[in-house]
Amino acid sequence: MRGLNLIPSDINLSFISRRVLFFVFSALLVISSIGLYVSKGLQYGIDFKGGILIEIRTTDGPANIKDMRSNLSTLKLGEIGLQEFGATDEVLIRIQAQEGGEEAQQAAISKVKDALGNGVEYRRTEFVGPKISDELFWDGIYAVGAAIFAILVYIWFRFEWQFGMGAVVALVHDVISTIGIFSLLGLEFNLTTVAAILTIAGYSINDTVVVYDRVRENLRRYKSLPLPELLNNSINETLSRTVMTSVTTLLALLALYILGGEVLRGFSFAMIWGIVIGTYSSICLAVPALLYMKIERRAGGPDEEAAAKQAP
Repeated sequence: MRGLNLIPSDINLSFISRRVLFFVFSALLVISSIGLYVSKGLQYGIDFKGGILIEIRTTDGPANIKDMRSNLSTLKLGEIGLQEFGATDEVLIRIQAQEGGEEAQQAAISKVKDALGNGVEYRRTEFVGPKISDELFWDGIYAVGAAIFAILVYIWFRFEWQFGMGAVVALVHDVISTIGIFSLLGLEFNLTTVAAILTIAGYSINDTVVVYDRVRENLRRYKSLPLPELLNNSINETLSRTVMTSVTTLLALLALYILGGEVLRGFSFAMIWGIVIGTYSSICLAVPALLYMKIERRAGGPDEEAAAKQAP
């Protein structure tokens, strides 16, 4: 019984010949992402900019966010954001950090509770100070940078330095484009998003390693085959596996995005985008980049010699 294949096993698409198109598209994507970050910035969550986070549930039916916003806006606490948090009776309230230390934060929370009155169940109250939020921001940057460096070292030792550079090019592309899409759509960027970026890096490098393994195998087997043809064959030979893995992962993430509620929406969206862009970069960037890395080749692979002896 044959298994399900979304891509025929004998497919032969031309990826390497279109590498310039892929490189131009990726360069525009990265430049646009950087431009969006510089001009528009990111909508940082409480984790990175500090503030008060209150999760409530109304006990007398669906929450009237319009009335809540109107009541809280009279408290003069600065920026206040309200949004449904999964169900219609659950609301997440974000308030900017107050000047005056912990006492000022507690006073702000008391004002909010008084303004909301009865009929409200407080499920969670958190405060992140400016110093802690700044530390979390830099810790997130260090985590992403350390992950990329560790992946470079791993690929370098497992394959060669050329493969490591190709993998890092794809990873940096994935990270920057993810930041760009969050800036474009105005989605909240918090520690959960950083966790998603690290997960994206791991998923992307897994796809890249699968293709690189086939490239290395073919380099040993066909040592006189032109490198562009060898790389293209390697991509096509692993394409079915790559697409099947990506599609099955996307199905789970789509369910998480639709049914997981507001808490997981940012994480699942980042993961969905990361799976798509990571699959693209593994195929269209990481492998074609090897053409410019001066991989050493030796003539006379064993399979080619056997084929030459059998030829009439």
